[in-house]
Amino acid sequence: MTSTWVVGDIHGCADELQELIAQLDLQPRDRFISVGDLYHRGPKPLEVAQILTAIPQFELVLGNHERVLAERLAQLPPDADLSGFEASDLAGDGGTPLAPIDPAQSSTLLEIIRKGVYFIRGEHEGQPWVVVHAGVVPGKPIEENTPFELTRVRHLDSMRGNPFWSEVWTGPELVFYGHTSSPTVRPRFVGERLVALGLDTGCVYGGALTAFRVEDGARVEVPAKQRYYPLR
Repeated sequence: MTSTWVVGDIHGCADELQELIAQLDLQPRDRFISVGDLYHRGPKPLEVAQILTAIPQFELVLGNHERVLAERLAQLPPDADLSGFEASDLAGDGGTPLAPIDPAQSSTLLEIIRKGVYFIRGEHEGQPWVVVHAGVVPGKPIEENTPFELTRVRHLDSMRGNPFWSEVWTGPELVFYGHTSSPTVRPRFVGERLVALGLDTGCVYGGALTAFRVEDGARVEVPAKQRYYPLR
């Protein structure tokens, strides 16, 4: 079986990522899709980039921290040298810190971001699915969601009670997302139909790094080796 694995927020947890990949045993035709937030808050951003660069099947959906960096990159010439950036130059959304790196290696982090997109679509057995970072705004075609919405949406302030977006989402796409950490995955069903699944299980906060296989619902979790960043 060809596998499509979607992995939750990595946040610099390179040791757990390496262990997860070993358990997945990726084959040449498999896909390995990240919901974004690769580097910030955690201990080993450069190592995360090196691991992912070595995976031909890797695909990135930009998270809110990558969005900030992508916007900075968009201001540079296409052939700009991406080495020499200090960790302070690579702060994420809201100034979220990046662990110290060798500035000469900064291009390893940034080249991955240049290849990222804001959503990835697919289909399995007639069920369309989409991977985003934070979520989507119900009632709006996914293509019409802004990068800010796709990477930041949580609660719908325009609706009474400010519901979480997935509480309102009914499809037709099954949405895989991260951004909002939880002790376990966050499924949303309409009847018996799964329409959204949150995969950020808070590895950087001492939880776990989780991957989900689209084709059969298999789930692989690697517990965090420690809490790297205080709970919000």
